[in-house]
Amino acid sequence: MSTPLRVDEVKRHKWWGWGLDDVTFNWRNKPGFQPLAKEKIGLDLFEMEEPTEPLLTDFEVPASRLSAAQREALVAVLGEDNLRDDDEFRVVHSFGRSLPDLFRARHGDFTRIVDAVVYPGTEEDVAAVLRLALEQDLVLIPYGGGSNISGSVTPDAAEQRPTLSLNMGRMREVLEIDDTSGLARVQAGAYGPDLEEQLSALGWTMGHFPDSFTYSTLGGWAATRSTGMQSDKYGDIEQIVRGLRMVHPDGTVVTKAVPGRDSGPSVHEMILGSEGRLGIITEATVQVHRIAPVRQVIAYMYPDWEHGIRGMHAIARSEVKPTFTRLSDGPETRFSLALVKEPTSTKSKVMAKVQDGLFAYLRSRGWDTTEEMCISYVCFEGTKERVERDQAQVKKIVAKNGGITLGAGPGAVYDQKKFDTPYLRDFLLNYQVFGDVCETGGSWSDLNEIHATVYQNYYAARARAGGPGFMFCHMSHTYHGGACLYFTFAFPYTSEETALEEYQDAKNAVQQTFVDLGSPVSHHHAVGIEHRPWITQDIGEVGARMVRGLFADNDPGRNLNPGKIIEP
Repeated sequence: MSTPLRVDEVKRHKWWGWGLDDVTFNWRNKPGFQPLAKEKIGLDLFEMEEPTEPLLTDFEVPASRLSAAQREALVAVLGEDNLRDDDEFRVVHSFGRSLPDLFRARHGDFTRIVDAVVYPGTEEDVAAVLRLALEQDLVLIPYGGGSNISGSVTPDAAEQRPTLSLNMGRMREVLEIDDTSGLARVQAGAYGPDLEEQLSALGWTMGHFPDSFTYSTLGGWAATRSTGMQSDKYGDIEQIVRGLRMVHPDGTVVTKAVPGRDSGPSVHEMILGSEGRLGIITEATVQVHRIAPVRQVIAYMYPDWEHGIRGMHAIARSEVKPTFTRLSDGPETRFSLALVKEPTSTKSKVMAKVQDGLFAYLRSRGWDTTEEMCISYVCFEGTKERVERDQAQVKKIVAKNGGITLGAGPGAVYDQKKFDTPYLRDFLLNYQVFGDVCETGGSWSDLNEIHATVYQNYYAARARAGGPGFMFCHMSHTYHGGACLYFTFAFPYTSEETALEEYQDAKNAVQQTFVDLGSPVSHHHAVGIEHRPWITQDIGEVGARMVRGLFADNDPGRNLNPGKIIEP
């Protein structure tokens, strides 16, 4: 094992938004974006001043509640270099990247922030910090990449005890690969890019690529039951993680990396999705796969959502085993096309003319190329022969369901830009516009009803609020019995004082629809505090009592990330 990273080498977000300071969303090179923003949410960018970034020095950051003796005890365990209690580090670690978190951060709502950030370098460090937290009655919140959008790393505003953020970013090594079994032991603090870089150097991949890939960690994925966009082939994180190590108040829990489990109720499953409430995940043994010799993303177009869903269902039930399948509905397709950059090179200008010709042809066939047509992407991996065979079969399925094949060009662009979307939320917030997501799972029989009802209830909520709104959706993460529906919505808020109330009204409309239609509160974005209001409806009164009992028995002092998932 190499020496753990220094604190200044651990990746972190800017304090007020997503990712790096020098990466932003640029609307000026996307000629379709401004007209759509003006039409749907009344945002006239040409008439608005360029916003400036917020400055932390404009706000008062409350002093740390950590006593001198407690700080000294932590330094004795970790060393001075591995404890940070300066303002920016504390603010960064007090907010995930949920929309309420981002809004509060950029408006200086620092009512309760963590009191120090600690950086363990080993599992023994983690255990020592946990022992100290229990002895001193401190609150401990595990922190991976800080990308969570459900409030899973946000301290409780009412918590009076000193609160520590336990940043796992120094523990990021691939420790061992079992070539025969296709299993890798990996430290929990490994960020997605670091993990894949270490694996790919040896010809392997884990294949887990959530939207937050660049700013999320293996431990965070396991603790929140993450799903990556390539789950059709590689599985959700619960299929990928085969074994775990977790530091618990009473010792270290180890779950074996075995193919099957028949040892009563699964401790392994209890840890997955526990969001730090049972302990701190320090290591995972994960399935890895040899990197495929050929990988290609092909784009398709359907005349409308109904045809697209039938096509996706047929692909899921076929012999084809794609890496991922995705279908954007009409509004999302229009939004995606609005993000296309203005053609400047000869090649891009030719492609733009080809697209114009294609749309003219589709309109001649009776397609609604503005509101109804739906773009789809399917990723193929394997040998050249396997990829060609699967592509030929999917092409037939698409055609049988009224669609056409667009080819590899649009698919390659999508694949290159797939991690850029989070920066758009920061851009919209600069102009007093909320942009957020809600996702759920549903059976193939229920997907169309969920899709239609969520739209209906969201726009009804916006009508009650008396303001504009925009929503779009895509289907992804297909299974034998169903798929995930991922909704994105945006609207301008009217005032800073009522902004979060307006946001909650819109989100309530969507989340309550999920529950009313028998769908889960979330498919892969965790519970945290943002989805907590619906958890009892989701799992039932008896289920809620069982979960409360699990947390109360393992953490009676409520020192481990209290308040997440379910209230006492």
